[in-house]
Amino acid sequence: MAARRAYTTHPLVLRRVTVRRVHDVTPRMRRIVLGGDQLDAFTRDGIEHPAFAAPGFDDHVKLILASDGDVRAALPAQLPHGIEWTPAENRLTRDYTPRRVDPTAGEFDLDFVTHGDGPAAAWARAAREGDELWFVGPKSSLRLPARPDWILLAGDETALPAIGRFLDERPVDAPAHILVTVADDTARQKLALREGDTIRWVLAEPGDATALEAAVRALPLPAGDGYAWAAAESRALLPVRRYLGRECGLPKERLNITGYWHREEPAAPTGAEDPAATGEHARVPSPVPWLVVRAALRLGLLDAVADAPGLPLDALATRLDVPAPNLGVLLGPLAAHGVVVGDHDGLRLGPAGEELLDDHARDEYTGHEAELLLSLAELAPALRGGGSPWQRASGATLHGTVAGDAERYGELVEECEQLVFLLNGLAADPLWAGVGTCLLTGPGSAAVVAALDDAGRRPRLRIAEDEVPAATLRTRVPAPERIDWTGGPADLAVAAKALAHRTDDEAEALLTRLASWAPTVVLVEASRPDGLSPHAAEASLHAYAATGSPLRDSTAIAALAHRTGWHVARVIPLGWGTEATVLHRT
Repeated sequence: MAARRAYTTHPLVLRRVTVRRVHDVTPRMRRIVLGGDQLDAFTRDGIEHPAFAAPGFDDHVKLILASDGDVRAALPAQLPHGIEWTPAENRLTRDYTPRRVDPTAGEFDLDFVTHGDGPAAAWARAAREGDELWFVGPKSSLRLPARPDWILLAGDETALPAIGRFLDERPVDAPAHILVTVADDTARQKLALREGDTIRWVLAEPGDATALEAAVRALPLPAGDGYAWAAAESRALLPVRRYLGRECGLPKERLNITGYWHREEPAAPTGAEDPAATGEHARVPSPVPWLVVRAALRLGLLDAVADAPGLPLDALATRLDVPAPNLGVLLGPLAAHGVVVGDHDGLRLGPAGEELLDDHARDEYTGHEAELLLSLAELAPALRGGGSPWQRASGATLHGTVAGDAERYGELVEECEQLVFLLNGLAADPLWAGVGTCLLTGPGSAAVVAALDDAGRRPRLRIAEDEVPAATLRTRVPAPERIDWTGGPADLAVAAKALAHRTDDEAEALLTRLASWAPTVVLVEASRPDGLSPHAAEASLHAYAATGSPLRDSTAIAALAHRTGWHVARVIPLGWGTEATVLHRT
C-alpha cells in the first residue's frame, strides 16, 4: 500500500491585494493586513479563478517584487490552470507564511521580520494603507498525521508566523513543544499555549546553527509517536535534521524541516583582488572542487566525519578502507571550500560539509544529475558526430540504462514529483469526458495519478510494466487498488515525461507503440526552460546530454508525432515551461 501523500495541492493563481492595516507585533516584526476582491472567486481576462485558500499552518505564498519598482513588468503570465514564469530580469520573489486567513472579511495577515536588508523587509518597512502587492499561491498544504502523541515546533523568528497560526488553529490535538531562537528579548510574542504545552525562548544571532541545534538537543522528546516541524536559516537546520532523523529515529513522514531563508556568505574584504575591478576577464570556474566533493561523498568521507567528529585521518582511512596518503589528497581542496575543517589529527565538517549531508544537496554530486554532468565530457564528439553525450560516455542510451535499473528510474520519478503542482489544467480538461480507462507511462505517472485523484477523476488506470519499472512506482502512487499493472488497451494514454530521457528514435518507437494502446495520447513534457530556475540557460544542454537532442519545443514534439502517424489536436499550457500536447491518430 502506498504511503499517504503529505500535502494537498491548490490551483496557482496570480492575485492582487492592497494593504488595509499595518502594526508592529514586536519591535522586530511588522504585521500587514492585506485584502481585496481577488481573495474571493474572480474573473480576469476571461479566466475564472477560485477563491484564495491557505488552510495549512505553514502554507507559503510567493510575493512578487521588482528590483526597479516596475512590478507589472515582473508579473508572471496567468494560465487557465497555472502560472507561466516568463523571463523578467527585474523580478524578485520571496515566500511568506500567512499568519491569519479570514475569508469572511476577505483578508489575511503577513508578518515580516523588519531587521533585514532583503526586498520584502524593505517593502514591509515602507508599506502604507492602499499599497498594492501581487502574489501567487499557496501551491500546497501540509497534511499532518491524524493523531500524533506530541508535536515539536522549532525555528527562528521567521518561523513565528507558522508557529503562532498552528497554536491558534490547532490542526491536531496534541501537546505542542515550542522552541524559538530570537535575536533579543523584544522579539518574544504572546502565543496561544494550552495546558500541556511547553515553550522555550533562546537568545541567538539569526542563522546561529550551534544555538538552534543545542536547544533542540536539550529538549527531551516525549514518549510516543511524535511529529517534528522546524523552519529557520537553511544551514542552521542541517544538524537539526540529522539529529531528529538519524539519532532520534523520527521517520521521514513525521519530520518536516524547511529552510525559510539562506544566509549569504560574507563579501570579500575591501582590497581583495576582483577581476572586474582590475580589468581582467573573470575565468570559468574550475571543475576540480566539484569532482573532489563527489569523491568524498562516494567514499563516505563526509558521513564518517559527521558520525565521528574529531577522528584522525588515519582512523578515517581505516574505516573507509582507503590508504591514508590517498585520502589525504582530498583534504586541501575540501578545506579550502569549507567542506571540512581541521587537519590530519582531527577533522570536522565545515559549513559546506554540513549542507552536503542533506539528501537533496548531495544529489548534485552523486545522483542522476551528476551522472549527466559527467557525460558532458563527451559533448564535443557528440556535437560533431551525433548521438547523446550519455550514450557516448556509457555505451547505452539513457532510456536503455534506466529501463533496467529501478534505482536510476526511481531518481527520475522523484524529479517528477513536482509535476503534480502543474497538472490541474490537464486534470480539469474536457478530454476526460467518457474516458473509462487510462494508460500511463513515463516517470511522471505517479504525479498524474495524484492529480487525477485531487480533481475527482476516477478512470481505471493501467501501467505497462515493460515500459515503466513498476517497482519504483508501486510505493509512490496514492491509489494502487485501481491500477492494473499489466497494461493493455485504453481510451486515453498519458505519457508523463516519457520522452525526456529518450532519443528521437526511442521517442518515435514509444509513440508508435502507443498507437496500439489508445486512440488519443497526451504528452506531458517541458518544452521551454522554467523562467524561475537559475539554471534556465542550461536547460537545452541538459536535454542534449540525455537524448542527443536540444530541449524539444512544441514544434519538435509535433514533428515526432507527425513522423509516427499522429497529429497535434491542441496544446494545454501547464506552466513552468511544461505543456500537455494532445495527439490524435492521423
